[in-house]
Amino acid sequence: MIDLDSPVETVLGEARGRKGKSRNEGITERLGLRSVRDLLHHFPRRYLETGSLSALEDLREGQLLTVVGEISRSHAKKYNDRRTGRLAFRQEVVLRTDGPSLQMTFFAQQARIGKWNEQRFSVGRRGIFMGKVGSFRGEWQLTNPAMVLFGADGEASEDLAALSLEAIGPLYPIYPLTKDVESWDLQKAISFARTMIDEVPDQIPESVLDEYDVLDARTALDLIHAPETWDHVRRAQHRFRFEEALVTQLVLGRRRRLVQAMGATPRSGGPGALLEAFDARLPFVLTSGQQQVGAQIEEDLARPHPMNRLLQGEVGSGKTLVALRAMLRVVDSGGQAALLAPTEVLAQQHHRSITALLGDLGAGGMLGGAAEATSVELLTGSMTKTQRTGPLSRLATGEAGIVIGTHALLEDQVQFFDLGLVVVDEQHRFGVEQRAALTDKSRDGVPPHVLVMTATPIPRTVAMTVFGDLEVSTLRELPAGRAAIQTNVVPLAEQPAWLDRAWQRIREEVERGHQAYVVCPRITGDELEQGEFDPTYDEAELESRVAEATAHTLAAVEEVVVELETHALHGLRIAALHGKLAPDEKDRTMRAFAAGEIDVLVATTVIEVGVDVANATTMVLLDADRFGISQLHQLRGRVGRGGLPGLCLLVSHAPVDSEARVRLDAVASTTDGFELSRVDLEQRREGDVLGRSQSGYQSSLQNLKVLRDEDTIVAARRAAEELLDTDQALAAHPMLAESVLMMEASRESGFMEKS
Repeated sequence: MIDLDSPVETVLGEARGRKGKSRNEGITERLGLRSVRDLLHHFPRRYLETGSLSALEDLREGQLLTVVGEISRSHAKKYNDRRTGRLAFRQEVVLRTDGPSLQMTFFAQQARIGKWNEQRFSVGRRGIFMGKVGSFRGEWQLTNPAMVLFGADGEASEDLAALSLEAIGPLYPIYPLTKDVESWDLQKAISFARTMIDEVPDQIPESVLDEYDVLDARTALDLIHAPETWDHVRRAQHRFRFEEALVTQLVLGRRRRLVQAMGATPRSGGPGALLEAFDARLPFVLTSGQQQVGAQIEEDLARPHPMNRLLQGEVGSGKTLVALRAMLRVVDSGGQAALLAPTEVLAQQHHRSITALLGDLGAGGMLGGAAEATSVELLTGSMTKTQRTGPLSRLATGEAGIVIGTHALLEDQVQFFDLGLVVVDEQHRFGVEQRAALTDKSRDGVPPHVLVMTATPIPRTVAMTVFGDLEVSTLRELPAGRAAIQTNVVPLAEQPAWLDRAWQRIREEVERGHQAYVVCPRITGDELEQGEFDPTYDEAELESRVAEATAHTLAAVEEVVVELETHALHGLRIAALHGKLAPDEKDRTMRAFAAGEIDVLVATTVIEVGVDVANATTMVLLDADRFGISQLHQLRGRVGRGGLPGLCLLVSHAPVDSEARVRLDAVASTTDGFELSRVDLEQRREGDVLGRSQSGYQSSLQNLKVLRDEDTIVAARRAAEELLDTDQALAAHPMLAESVLMMEASRESGFMEKS
C-alpha cells in the first residue's frame, strides 16, 4: 500500500541515468525528495504547449534547453569510423522551432541502429527535445539530446533511452532538475504516484475551500502535474499559494494574539508636560501627515498591548521628528525610549539634532534645564569605560529618559529602568536578532512598543507588511524647505568622458557657494568599508559582486581624495570620511563640513543616513552599481535638504543591459520609496519571512511571491483570522494545526514577531 508518507523509491523503481548513474540518487539526495509527498509537491517550473512549436529567443552556448520541435530535414550518411575502421552511420537532423533551427547529429555503429534512426527521425515528426545548446560554423546545435517523439496519433513513443510515457497532454510539465535527472524521469514517477495514491487528505477546511473558491488537494495535484488548459494551471497554483499563505497567516495571527495577551504598559502621556512644551517651541508647523501619523502612534502607545508599527516616509519627510514626539510621550508616561542607529556617525548626528531641538527640555538634571526636562544620553561602541559609566547609571536608575546609540545598546551591561519604546532607524542595517536583543531588555518581561523607521523598505519589511505583521504609517508630504533631487546615470561603459563633466558640475556648485559629496565603495584599494556591499544581499550575491570587482578597480576614498586634490578639483577644500577614522576625527570632519569649512566630502556609506547639511547640493556616487537600491535612495537623500535643488550622479561601468544597470535606471527614474521597494523586491525576491535571513534570494516562501500574490495573501489573512476567532488552538482541524506547529517550532520562527 503506497501513501503520501511512503519512501519515494516505491514509485521510482531502479532507474539508471544515461551514463549509468542512479537517477534515484539524484532525485532523493540532490533534489531532496524523500517521500511520495515530497515528489508530488515538486511542482513544474513551466509548461510546454505540445500542440505548437516552442518560441526561442536569446540562445546562448551552454544553455540547457527543452523545446517542442518538428523535424524539417533528415539525412542518413555513411562513413568510416577511424577508431574501428568499420563502416558507421550518421543521421543529420534539423529541428524546426518557432525561432532558430537547431542541428542534431546521431551516430550508430550498427546498420540496424542506423536504419532505426533514419525511420524515427522522419521529416514532419514532432517531439520534446532536451539538450545543451552549442554552435558550429555559425549554426545552432542541440548537443547529445534526450527526447520524447510523438507518434502519428500525437502520443509519446519510445525515445533514445527507451523511455516510454503515457499520452502527453496539451501542456507538458517541465520540472526543476538536477544532474542525471531528466524532466520525463520526474513526469513518469509523478504520473505513477498519482495512480497509486487513492486519498489525498486536505488540511484546508472544506468551508474555507468553498468560501474562497480554492481547489481541494487531490484535484489541485492532478491539475498542476497534468493540466489540460492554462486555467487548470492557474487554479492549481492558486490552491498551493493560498495554502502556504494560510499556514503562514495562522502562525502570524497566533503570535500576534499571544503578544497581545501578554500585554504592554500603556503610555498615554500622563500630564503631557514635556511633549506639550516641546510642541509649543517648534519654530514650524507640523505637516498634516506628521500630525496624522503622530495621532496613530499616540493611539497605539495608549493601548495595553505592544505597538509594532512601520513608519514609512520619503527621505527628508520628517520621520525623526515624529519619532521624537513619540519618545517624549513615553517619557511623559514615566518610561524610557531608546533610538537604535546603525552607525556611530548617525547616532552622533541624531544626538546633536535631538538635543538641539529639545534645548533646555533635554537638559534634565543639569543647571539651566527646564522643569519638565529629561536627559538625552549617547552610547556608542567607541566610548571608553569611563565615558559609559554615567549614561549606564542614569539609564538603570531611570534618570535618563532618552538614549541614542548603536549596537552598544544591545550589550548585556546596558540595563533600563523602564524601557517603554524602541525606535529603530533605517532598519535595513539591523538584523532581526539585534532588534530582538533590545526589546528583551524591557521591564518585568513586558514587551516595549516598537517603531521602525525606513525610507525604502527592504524586501523582508515589504513581505512582513503585506502579511500584516506590521501596522503601517506613511509620510508622503515633504516639509517646507525640501527641494526636488535630479538623478542621472553616468554610464562610463558607453560615455567615459562624462566623468569629467561630473567633476565640473561639482566645481560649478562650489563656485555658487554650495558643497558636495563624493561617495566611494572602499576606503583604500584593498580595504572595504563595513557594509560596503548592501547587507540585504545574501552571501552568493556578495561573492558575485566581489568577483565582478576584480575586473575593475573600485573607487576608494583615500585614492580619490588624492586624485581630486591633484587634478579634477584642485584648489577646493577636500576631506575624507570613513569608518576607519577615529571617532573624534569623524566628528570633527562632520562638524567642519556642516560649518561650511569643507567644499567636498569624499566618504564611504557612513554618510548614508541621518547626515543633514542644508548647503550640500550635489552627490557623485562612484561605482554606484556596487550599492543596493535602498542604499542609493538613502545616499541621495543627503542632498537637496536646504531648499536648493539637489543633483545626484550615479557613476557606473555596468553594461547597459545588466541587472546592475536596471537597478541604477530605476533609482534615476523615481524618488518614490514605495516604487523602489517594489523594484528591489522583484529583483531579489522576498527575505525569509519566518527566518533570521534579513533578505535576498534565499526565501522561505516556496510558492508565494509577495508582490504577485498580494490578493491571495490578503484573502488568506482573512481566512486565518476567521479560523482563529472560533478556534485559536485549531483543535477542529488537526492537520492544519500540525502544519502551524511545525512552522512555529522551526528554529528561525522565534524571530518573526521580534522584527
